[in-house]
Amino acid sequence: MIPYLAITTFSLGPLTLHAWGLLVAFGFLFGGFMASRLAKQRGDDPSIIWDMLAWVAFAGMIGGRLGHVLFYDPGYYATHIIEVFEIWKGGLSIYGGFIVASITGILYLRRRKVDLLRYTDIVALGMPFGMWIGRIGCFLIHDHPGTATHFFFGVQYPDGVVRHDLGLYESINAFILAMVFLWMSRKPRPIGMYLAVFSTWYGITRFGMDFLRVIDVRYFGLTPGQYFSIVLFGIGAFFIMWIKRDAKKGES
Repeated sequence: MIPYLAITTFSLGPLTLHAWGLLVAFGFLFGGFMASRLAKQRGDDPSIIWDMLAWVAFAGMIGGRLGHVLFYDPGYYATHIIEVFEIWKGGLSIYGGFIVASITGILYLRRRKVDLLRYTDIVALGMPFGMWIGRIGCFLIHDHPGTATHFFFGVQYPDGVVRHDLGLYESINAFILAMVFLWMSRKPRPIGMYLAVFSTWYGITRFGMDFLRVIDVRYFGLTPGQYFSIVLFGIGAFFIMWIKRDAKKGES
């Protein structure tokens, strides 16, 4: 059992910093760093990753907040408009962030006239590294409590109930995928492989983990995240088949 550790803010001299926001920001930077390493390794331009990062990060935050407000608790925010802007308290939909950040990234890469799939694949490698760090912030503010459990990774909540903590699980899940990507990066992989693996892995694991959530809204028995997970898995499966078909063409 893990004790309930809640850190929302901390002081740095005269500044009061929000732990969740700081870790999310650091996650973006760390993910960008790992993606730029792969770009350099492949002989691509790492500066494109860094130039795109600010746009994608901003778009991801906007999309994440809109996704949370529109899909998870629209009734509450309709009567608490000012709280829509209080993102330091948590409350981002990662899929909302994915959608808006992806659109922004695609537009940026097209403007730079570079290979869209090649650079999207590079960005995909950085995703689990950023999520690993960012989800620690979710764990520290405990905004994704789960069902009661006797699992040894359960967290002892203040009400005395030991619960699954989905922020913690998401961070562990991302860390494992990040290590898989580190192993994969030891030798050249087909273009699109990181995108395919990330999409299928996260689509499957997120779909399963959402059954443990207790405060998420459900539509016809599934959370918004589960519906988006099905779509993400479909994208990953498409790229896996595309890569296999391309490999067979190369062998013929």
